[in-house]
Amino acid sequence: MPADSAIPPEVLASVGTLLRWVGEDPDREGLIDTPRRVARAWKDYCRGYEEDPAIHLSRTFAEVGGYDEIVLLRDIPFQSHCEHHMAPITGTASIAYLPRDRVVGISKLARVLDGYARRLQVQERLTAEVAKCIWENLNPQGVAVVIDAQHGCMTGRGVRTPGVGMVTSRLLGRFLDDQRTRKEVLALMGY
Repeated sequence: MPADSAIPPEVLASVGTLLRWVGEDPDREGLIDTPRRVARAWKDYCRGYEEDPAIHLSRTFAEVGGYDEIVLLRDIPFQSHCEHHMAPITGTASIAYLPRDRVVGISKLARVLDGYARRLQVQERLTAEVAKCIWENLNPQGVAVVIDAQHGCMTGRGVRTPGVGMVTSRLLGRFLDDQRTRKEVLALMGY
């Protein structure tokens, strides 16, 4: 989180401009500190730009007792922001891989998701980025990522349809090429 002195003055001024533009008085008591709070919040929302999510996959383990079946982390909650309206995207992701000879700590899959979600996003790209990162860094036999999310740009403005979920998937390797393995992983994910 940036110290207030690290927040560029133009960022604070921009938030004040936006408040005035919507009809507010940025100098009233309840809003006096809002530009600083908004700046700190957006720095946190977008902290994924400051990391390489692949770093979380650098430590793997070979001692798995011969385990060579699906590894699945299901229903991982995440929050992102739409790059078109900067509105929240909230949802869950299920991430699976079929290890070749090594596994990674399961929390690392959630960290990869968070690293990409903490950037301005579209859900399709988020799904593809997470899958590609795991594919390229773990060298598994297969990767499956399914994201189910709600978009604030659709629920809070525009068409205003709350409760509508968007589902995206990216399957690679055996999860793409082998129909039996594909069905198994999607069933384990609940799809």
